[in-house]
Amino acid sequence: MDLSPRTTERLSKYRRLLNKFKKSDRVYIFSHHLARSLDLTPVQVRRDLMLIGLSGNHRKGYHIEELIKLTGRTIDSEQGHNVAIIGMGNLGRAVTRFIIKNQVKMNIVAGFDIDPTKINEEVDGVPCYHISTIRSYIKDLSVDIGVLTTSSEAAQNITNLLVDSGVRGLLNFTSVHLDVPQNVYLKDYDIITSLEEIGFFIKNPKKKE
Repeated sequence: MDLSPRTTERLSKYRRLLNKFKKSDRVYIFSHHLARSLDLTPVQVRRDLMLIGLSGNHRKGYHIEELIKLTGRTIDSEQGHNVAIIGMGNLGRAVTRFIIKNQVKMNIVAGFDIDPTKINEEVDGVPCYHISTIRSYIKDLSVDIGVLTTSSEAAQNITNLLVDSGVRGLLNFTSVHLDVPQNVYLKDYDIITSLEEIGFFIKNPKKKE
């Protein structure tokens, strides 16, 4: 299925929100409820859901359980993806705990660091190895997604290692631009830029588009 990155991102947000509604024993939900919670328009929500083959009931809305399952079949891998966290410091550990807590179909199979107190130990339940062993463990564990929480100086070299070892997707928490081949999907998560963007619109509220 050919979906844009923005659409895929929204589908992930819909599912997380739907799981919360499900816990409150709701069975159906209307598009305007999803839209209001995510600062979208109902038209956008309905358009996204039509792309994955689902139309709502005019009187009842969308069946929550059915929508959760269909969204999962669309954006998840059936067996889940194997993920490695590179950099098991405070940020890496926080990311690890967040992923595990949310019970997504992402299997964190390894962490990598240079801190001798973490090597060959479990960090938040994840086995941690020395960064110098990335190439062998990435292949042995069939890791296809790498999460970079390393120093900016080391990020590109580690990225090259990951890509050469077969990683096909990267989530970059460092502040540097990474060069990757076209067949590798890169997603940047720049905390500083996000904060500065928020600061700008607080300072200039009328300039928000």
